[in-house]
Amino acid sequence: MTCPACRVPVHTQFASFELVGPIVEGGLDPATDPAWADSGAESPAEYARWSGHLCGMTCLRMALGPGAPPLFTLRDGALKYGAYTQDSGGVIRGLIYAPFAEYVREVHGLDATVHPRLTSREILGLLDGGRTVMASVHYGIRHPQRPAPGRGGHLVLLTSRTGDGTGVHFHNPSGTTPGTRAADLPLADFERFFAGRGVSLPAGT
Repeated sequence: MTCPACRVPVHTQFASFELVGPIVEGGLDPATDPAWADSGAESPAEYARWSGHLCGMTCLRMALGPGAPPLFTLRDGALKYGAYTQDSGGVIRGLIYAPFAEYVREVHGLDATVHPRLTSREILGLLDGGRTVMASVHYGIRHPQRPAPGRGGHLVLLTSRTGDGTGVHFHNPSGTTPGTRAADLPLADFERFFAGRGVSLPAGT
């Protein structure tokens, strides 16, 4: 699927679009996703363990365009650079921005820039300057009509301003419907979920 307005592919961090809602909101075991092998995972168990952590890799996959590697191939590359870590109990930590940006620059040849402090107005400037932005938001952004439960913890890929210039268009790796996978929000609504940090990448790769 490709966003008609911006020509950036739309991907989710789970292989079956129609199962994103049942997985993230209904408690469905990701290991039951019949398309798990399309992700590049070695087994349903590996897919189930990691897929919920790969919003950042999904954003990168979208930014890389139609020829991007499978999701778990990107995960493997990021692991080698330390963009994800696992503690002694096997708990997955990440995405860690600095090694992620190094990975993207060295392996994929993209000018990835970490923005530890980033305002929504600065995001508009980056979009106007030909960048896409992986922005840290709360996953509740897929329900913008509800109060924001918090800020940060999830990554979406901002690709452009909205048509009227006052909001942002973004692709959400955990979007549960077509309208939440490729979404438009006024800037004020986006800000309620935004943690004020992210990573920018060149657009049109």
